[in-house]
Amino acid sequence: MSPAVLFHAVIVPHRSLSRRGLLWVMALVGGAVTLSGLRFVLIGAWPVLPFSIVETVLAVTLLAVNARRGRASEVVILTGEAVTITRTDASGRLTQTRRLPHAWLNVVLEERPGAVSRLLLAQRGEREEIGAVLGEEQKRALARSLNEALWRMRNPVFDNPQLRDDGGTAAG
Repeated sequence: MSPAVLFHAVIVPHRSLSRRGLLWVMALVGGAVTLSGLRFVLIGAWPVLPFSIVETVLAVTLLAVNARRGRASEVVILTGEAVTITRTDASGRLTQTRRLPHAWLNVVLEERPGAVSRLLLAQRGEREEIGAVLGEEQKRALARSLNEALWRMRNPVFDNPQLRDDGGTAAG
């Protein structure tokens, strides 16, 4: 039997374009370069065409690489036993699994002037960065949520019916 999950976060890089949107952008870039290349050929400046083609291939390749990297993920799971961080690469292969006991675990948001803060899980000299692909606000929200989950786990609320004040119905 697996332990109960107290916190679960899936972290993926932000991508504003869907697959269909990306194909549209690539088609628009290709069409624009084709039209401008045709214009240069018609005015006699044909040596521009190979450079335009190379530029287009480079732009489309970089867009495709960016979209592919967007499929990577990081999963943070808190159970009663430990915090487990599982990372997968863009092709879906498991690249790293890290398990940190939660007993002395602290969530640290390390401020860096002029740059996005680093979100770290720190414990007895060990530090593990999580959410490196997130922006400042997302890191703060993740840190707040994980801190709350750790606090709830470390400070359980027990409901004992024998200790409740039922308005004088207890034998006395």
